[in-house]
Amino acid sequence: MLDISKIDWQKVDNLLPVIIQNNATCEVLMLGYMNQEALEKTLAENKVTFFSRTKQRLWTKGETSGHFLNVVDMSLDCDQDTLLILVNPIGETCHTGKESCFHQFELDNQPDWVFFSKLERLIGERKGKDPETSYTASLYARGTKRIAQKVGEEGVETALAATMKDRMETISEAADLAYHLTVLLQDAELSWSDVIEKLKERHQK
Repeated sequence: MLDISKIDWQKVDNLLPVIIQNNATCEVLMLGYMNQEALEKTLAENKVTFFSRTKQRLWTKGETSGHFLNVVDMSLDCDQDTLLILVNPIGETCHTGKESCFHQFELDNQPDWVFFSKLERLIGERKGKDPETSYTASLYARGTKRIAQKVGEEGVETALAATMKDRMETISEAADLAYHLTVLLQDAELSWSDVIEKLKERHQK
């Protein structure tokens, strides 16, 4: 965990810039500031607390809305004067009702893994919807066996495209595979985070 003794408080005039990042999606959620008391409270409670420059007091994000930022980990930058906090957010972070205060990007223009995580959630939200309204909903309606069959088909097609060294076809088939595998994970009440955790576990060995 963070060694606060390394922070150069004098350099930042006792207000440390803090970048908040979603641990699951990598999306940057907001920028705030902490004095030493706010940081100590954050460390003690594992919920992000800032120092409000407008109200001139400590401010725990979510104290009125319930949209807390639960701390996963934190790290200082190389100059010890900026803090990055990874969080699991409860609800939306921005007061406008958006997930991030930096919400001007269109979905298709967002960073790759932010886009993918939101696509995963959108796929999950199709469960139980009218099968006539979307292909994804129709897959869920047809059941696990059909979804698994599609994963198998797309896996074979991806492998064949790679064997033929057809770059564009490999990309296309891999996209189909990733999509159908995401549907399968959601059908099983799993997510890519569960898969990544397993990869982390194996990496540690």
